[in-house]
Amino acid sequence: MTPLKAQAETWRIFRIMAEFVEGFEMLSQLGQCITIFGSARTQQTDKYYALAVETAKLAVQNNYGVITGGGPGIMEAANKGAFENGGESVGLNIVLPFEQKHNVFIKTLINFKYFFVRKVMFLKYTSAVLIFPGGFGTLDEMFETLTLIQTQKIKHIPVILMGKEYWTGLVDWVISIMESNGYTSPEDKNIFSVSDSPQETIDMINDFYKT
Repeated sequence: MTPLKAQAETWRIFRIMAEFVEGFEMLSQLGQCITIFGSARTQQTDKYYALAVETAKLAVQNNYGVITGGGPGIMEAANKGAFENGGESVGLNIVLPFEQKHNVFIKTLINFKYFFVRKVMFLKYTSAVLIFPGGFGTLDEMFETLTLIQTQKIKHIPVILMGKEYWTGLVDWVISIMESNGYTSPEDKNIFSVSDSPQETIDMINDFYKT
């Protein structure tokens, strides 16, 4: 490795540290928040867009802020529900070459270059995680959250899959294939819940912290 390349690698460490410091400083000042994951491709006419707006609205009414990835689709819907109802609306945007502009419903915006730093921030200061329909990125966020809870690397928090029609096939596979072959334990399926109802979802979160 040339001296210039070695120096560039060293400075990269400081850039990563700076992203962590900014994220910790800004997010630690917020109150209780709920992280919402979901597809950036969801259209405003989609039923899950409306579901995300309503869920975020109820979250605000129950004194939770809302954290999203800051982009369009489900992220925009959740930020919209929080913003239009006077709540804390946080966007953790990822800087990409050709896409992912942050939505207009964000009050607190943090831009990240590194995916792994951003993923830490999603879970560091959240009280619950809601996962709406999405693709590979959403599944990555979902399974990382479940893995961290399963391995007790983070505290047990409510994880709720929103949209039974979308998630039922995956849940059935986890139980009938993964669990039956011994790759997960029977109690692992208790880490998450599935819901179609914004009110039921917020009630589950509130009940979790009451008990």
